[in-house]
Amino acid sequence: MVLVSGGLDSMVAGGLAREAGYSVVALTIDYNQRHWVELEAAVRVAGMLEAERHIMMPIDLTRFGGSALTADIDVPKDGVQPGIPVTYVPARNTIFLSLALGLAEVSGARALYIGVNALDYSGYPDCRPQFVEQFQKLANVATKAGVEGDRFQVETPLLAMTKADIVREAARLGLDAGQTWSCYDPKGHQHCGRCDSCRLRAKGFAEAGLPDPTDYAEPPLG
Repeated sequence: MVLVSGGLDSMVAGGLAREAGYSVVALTIDYNQRHWVELEAAVRVAGMLEAERHIMMPIDLTRFGGSALTADIDVPKDGVQPGIPVTYVPARNTIFLSLALGLAEVSGARALYIGVNALDYSGYPDCRPQFVEQFQKLANVATKAGVEGDRFQVETPLLAMTKADIVREAARLGLDAGQTWSCYDPKGHQHCGRCDSCRLRAKGFAEAGLPDPTDYAEPPLG
């Protein structure tokens, strides 16, 4: 079970799942996010991963708001700052993993892959090892499969990687990073180049020493 957002990280997480010998069931959450273009990328990524099944599930998190990705709040363009940024979507990974867990139990999948990263992670609390550890405990007490001993494992192969490491892994796995989407504030089908996600993406390619295939509306700043 792979959570596929359409981004570089989820693509590499899925590629590593395939390398580990798994077939892939892909789940993408359409939460009415500002950067809806990533949903188109998710379809491309699921295709590259040769997913046996790809489910696009709609949930309208704009009804909750509270984030620059789901409410009328400007996406910051001043560079990565200390603290939890306004692009944090309340409980997003908890919600997404809970949905993946339900689908995994029905599908017979017991490995849940998510592309969270604790180094270049923009300060999001639900990308940390503590979150992953606690969710895995929850998964195994909150499900019929878990309490009957058919336990779930939350796999986070990117957790300790830098963005440059992730870029290199995409190349090693033969995955086309140019088919992924990272930008929080798209300019049509161009990455804006100035949001935190664009900056981290560009920095990753630069530090990996690999060509950046991304179409930026403005040159990314450090």
